[in-house]
Amino acid sequence: MKSVISVVLNNFTNDSRVLKESISLQNAGYKVTVIALHQEALKEQERVQEIAVHRIKLKSRSWSKNKMVQLIKYFEFLYRAVKEYKKSDIIHCNDLNALPVGVVIKKFYNKDAKIVYDAHEYERQMNGLKGINKKLVAWLERSLIGYADRVITVSDAIACEYVRLYNIPKPALVLNTPLLNQIEKKDIFREVFNIPQNKTIFLYQGTLSKGRGIEIVLETFKKLDTIIIFMGYGVLEELIVSASKEYSNIYFHKAVSPKILLDYTSSADFGISTIEDTCLSYRYSLPNKMFEYMMADIPLIVSNLPEMKKVVEDNSIGVVLRENSIEGITQAIEQACCLDKEELASNLQKAKKIYNWENQEKILLEVYHGL
Repeated sequence: MKSVISVVLNNFTNDSRVLKESISLQNAGYKVTVIALHQEALKEQERVQEIAVHRIKLKSRSWSKNKMVQLIKYFEFLYRAVKEYKKSDIIHCNDLNALPVGVVIKKFYNKDAKIVYDAHEYERQMNGLKGINKKLVAWLERSLIGYADRVITVSDAIACEYVRLYNIPKPALVLNTPLLNQIEKKDIFREVFNIPQNKTIFLYQGTLSKGRGIEIVLETFKKLDTIIIFMGYGVLEELIVSASKEYSNIYFHKAVSPKILLDYTSSADFGISTIEDTCLSYRYSLPNKMFEYMMADIPLIVSNLPEMKKVVEDNSIGVVLRENSIEGITQAIEQACCLDKEELASNLQKAKKIYNWENQEKILLEVYHGL
């Protein structure tokens, strides 16, 4: 049985992609261990849906967040991960910050080890990355990507960029889609917030952070009497809660467990996924929430960005914004409310049979069988 370590530089409490990949690999006969970062109140060793998880406890974890200290923390993680898992057959590196673990193992300890580099974003073009940091990320990826036996990424545009930049075989496209699910439509939001049946509910779910167009969505609904619900967590949570106290059509619902997420999602009428065109990683993104809306049988309103636009227009499952502005969002809301509901429902059923984890799993296993 081949051993796989899936390395991720977070505490592995809410990483659906890594968990789905790990379960798929384990079900296919690989022995999988997820290597993550420990933090207080979490177990160092546990099993999550039968997947072994080792959160590495760092002596330096409580030290300051000074950049040089952060580097020390990183090297401690690297040292401990390599020391314990250098005999692994396959190192699955989630994002660029995990790739050095695989490269060090392969170059210095285990030349037969295989590396799968799973780039969850366009790493060298991420939001907020600039100056010397941007140059360092570009240099690091260019230096290390050649050690990867296979590269995986999350959108076709990003895959094409990696071919152009590094002259490598085209990365495999593994989208972060949910498991195929036929959801019985619920009405949880109307029950929780006492919303009348004749009111259309728009939903924004996911991380409530900058760069997602949340502020402009909020400002738009302040000018409308249409219902918007924000469900999730993040730095903009207080802004939304404050608006919900002032405007009767704006609601906030805390994040819910992934196990019941789609029940809540299905309680809305339309799902909003806005991304600001601030970097190439965002421009070429395919947010998880798009596929969650799809799986919950609710049509989408998305930003006018190439990958998002292509999915919505090719499958006729919603509306593409003209622009991320109050006028653009208002126009899209009006347009969405005029769409043929029966046609949308039919198109969503077809789309979810394409964009589901069962189909993505096949691609992932093809990558592994080819190692």
